[in-house]
Amino acid sequence: MTVLEDRIEMADADADIQRLDEWFERLERMPVPEGYRVEIVGGNVHMTPQRDTHWVIIRRIVRALEDRFGMDVKVFSDVRIDFPGHENGFCPDVALLSESATKDDEGHWRYQDVEFVAEVISEGTAQNDYGPKKTAYATAEVPVYVIADPYKGMCYVYTQPKEGDYLTRTKVGFGQDIDLTGTVVGLVLKTDGFPRD
Repeated sequence: MTVLEDRIEMADADADIQRLDEWFERLERMPVPEGYRVEIVGGNVHMTPQRDTHWVIIRRIVRALEDRFGMDVKVFSDVRIDFPGHENGFCPDVALLSESATKDDEGHWRYQDVEFVAEVISEGTAQNDYGPKKTAYATAEVPVYVIADPYKGMCYVYTQPKEGDYLTRTKVGFGQDIDLTGTVVGLVLKTDGFPRD
């Protein structure tokens, strides 16, 4: 890559971040109904209602991470993190950041500090979790990405990010343990309490 190409790519990334900031500022002023999650995937705004099933799974994952790392662990739900790609302002269902994670100059958490992401499938936005979000997480080299799909009663565990994809996908049915002991997460995630839709 030439110096000119580097500068063009950096300018494009800065423009994407600026547009994302503008979008999120507008969205904050809109009357978004309570209980809805809003994020931007590939420049498109998605508003998804939170369901009981959705929240129970998120809570169980967050609780497992807190049990493993302590109450001061940097684990978030529905907090904006900008990921690589065109206008990707994601609000992951669960995001675990490294202990040394710090916010950038604009006050946002950096995708480079994300060690684990979990998304719980919603019918209307499932294609994002299995498609462009998975690609963005792999491009960002998030070491572990888990999709919990209450419609199928399955979890999909993606590891070994390389060149915008994950080399390894493990399929685990609800009720079976997800062994993450060989990853940066270092725990066994129990799914026997994950409800189905």
